[in-house]
Amino acid sequence: MKLRKVTAASAVLLALSVTATACGGSKDDKGSGNGKTIAVGIKFDQPGIGQKTPQGYSGFDVDVATYVAKKLGYSADQIEWKESKSADRETMLKRGDVDFIAASYSITPERQKLVDFAGPYLLAHQDVLVRADDNSIKSAADLNKAKLCSVTGSTSAQNVKDKLAPKAQLQKYPTYSACLTGLQNKAIDALTTDDSILAGYASQSQFKGKFKLGGLKMTNENYGIGVKKGSDLKAKINKALEAMVSDGSWDAAVKKNFGPAGYKNEPAPKIGDIKS
Repeated sequence: MKLRKVTAASAVLLALSVTATACGGSKDDKGSGNGKTIAVGIKFDQPGIGQKTPQGYSGFDVDVATYVAKKLGYSADQIEWKESKSADRETMLKRGDVDFIAASYSITPERQKLVDFAGPYLLAHQDVLVRADDNSIKSAADLNKAKLCSVTGSTSAQNVKDKLAPKAQLQKYPTYSACLTGLQNKAIDALTTDDSILAGYASQSQFKGKFKLGGLKMTNENYGIGVKKGSDLKAKINKALEAMVSDGSWDAAVKKNFGPAGYKNEPAPKIGDIKS
């Protein structure tokens, strides 16, 4: 009699377990709205790209990720935003900490060995930010006589010195925000990184009208959305990105996040068209 009672109880528990699994869905079953939330990696400290503020999250990557998530079946309040620092992105995807990453994530051959990329969804270029009244820097060669801000942990300024302007004077600052202050105070002449990132910083209300992009286009940076290697999300995200371009949402997001800096963006790239 005891054996029959235990067996019956076990059957009930098994039934409940199966039901809960069916209702909850698995972490890999994204794109159908089955999961309650979707984890998305973004930058928390890049104005215009991905930024965490007291009011929430903002930036071009945030708008792109929100649109993609909606197409996958998730509303904005079902998105779990996670900070994805540059050095952590591949690890986060491999561990399953996030479902996808949109964080000024340039597609490179080295990264493609570790993760898959949907997109690209933005073609950026390495550029310089200068004071609005400074017309002395019109080419990379002009940086040979300039004080160039070098942000700790970034290789952008060093790349310019190594490959384009060997006589450039590198001035080290801890953050891009500190560089902007130095640029405003004329302690430095230029700040360099991706033009989209520079446009985001220059678009902040406190800096409007004070800086401008040089338009040098020194490199191509193809921003993609990173997913775990072999994930079926890649194809689904690509379809979402195509829809974002075709319905005008992509153009609206560019204007909203970069417009105040006078950013002359490239047209939306075709899926799979990676510029070298």
